[in-house]
Parts: sequence; structure tokens; C-alpha cells
Amino acid sequence: MTHCEYKKIEAFMLSQMQDSAHDRHHIYRVLNSALDISNYETAVDLDVLIAACLLHDIGRERQFANLNLCHAQIGGDIAYEYLISRKWDEAKAIHVKKCISSHRYRRDNPPETIEAKILFDADKLDASGAIGIARTLIYEGQVSEPLYLLDDNENIIVDGGGAEISSFFQEYNYKLKKLYNAFNTERAKEIAIVRQKTAVDFYDGLFNEVSQNYKNSSERLSKVLTH
Repeated sequence: MTHCEYKKIEAFMLSQMQDSAHDRHHIYRVLNSALDISNYETAVDLDVLIAACLLHDIGRERQFANLNLCHAQIGGDIAYEYLISRKWDEAKAIHVKKCISSHRYRRDNPPETIEAKILFDADKLDASGAIGIARTLIYEGQVSEPLYLLDDNENIIVDGGGAEISSFFQEYNYKLKKLYNAFNTERAKEIAIVRQKTAVDFYDGLFNEVSQNYKNSSERLSKVLTH
């Protein structure tokens, strides 16, 4: 890919990115990780990989406007149309589309080509470790979800993530902690193992701090309230 072509695709990406949890810095981190992983693989089409990394989240804005839409599918379609308008070879444009459509964390459309697997892994690395937790907290704030929810006994609810009303603790157990078994490439697995400890330590520390704060809270409060 020429520098000029890269800048054109980058400019198109920048015109589409509005979400602070999936912003241009997320795109650059995914691209950086993908290029790192590609050094450990063979026969990688770097034109396809770079374009797919740059454009993989351009469907986010439409998904936010309509939560029934899938940003991966929409983004793949937009990317294909854009690359065709740039006179890309149709086979490569379709390849980019397929990479983008299969980068989302789900089981019904797994990545198949090495480029798609690298994009998937690079994107999931950005949901791992400290950066993944930070991005999750940003996103939770954007959609007005709480840090935690309590049951009737003031215990933190940690299961049931993905429900209409969720929390950081639920999302962590529903998705984030499961990421570490989802990587395709050996290089991504190697990076993820290091990041996993950071994520676990943060989660455990936060869980313990909140739990300790609520421990015996009802009894303490009842002692100072008058009837």
C-alpha cells in the first residue's frame, strides 16, 4: 500500500469515528497490534490487513443510531463500497469486507483467513488488560450503565451480563474475562497472557474495595438512625 493510499483511507476512517470508546486511537492500536502479529505469520496480504484495521469500526455510528444493526456487517458493506470507489480490485475489497464482518466477538461468523484472524485478535487485544477495562468503563458511562448493581442483601451482582440493564462487573464476567480463550494466533495469545493478570488484579481489587465498603453497612446505619 502506498503512503498516499493509506492517508486516503485514514482520512475516510477519521470522518466516520465519533465514539470515544472506539475512537481513532483504538483504530491505531488495533493496526499496531495487527502489524506486530503479522510479523509472526506468513503470506499475509498487508494491503487487505491495513485497510481492514483502519475501517473495521466505521459502522459504529449507525449501530448507535439503531441498536438492532450490527456494526461489523454495516462497516463491511461501507468499506467495500468505499474501496470500490477507490478503484480497488474487487476481490481485495470483498476480502476486506469479510475481515470486517467477522471481527466481532461472536460465534456465528468466525474469521477464516489469516488477515481476518489477525484483525480479530488485534481488536480483542484492545479489549484485554488495562486498556480493555478503561475502554469498557468509558463505554459503560456513554450508555449510562452503572459500575455495579447490588442484590437485596447488598452483594455485588456479577452474572447476567448482556441484559438490558448491566454493569461493569457483569460485563467483565459476561465478556472480558472470556476473551483470553478466543485468540487465533500464537503471538496474540502470548500478549494476552501478560495482559490477563493486569485485568484480573484490577477486577479483584475493585471488587474487594466495593464489597468492603458495603460490608455491615446496614448495621452501621441502623445504629445512628433514630426512630
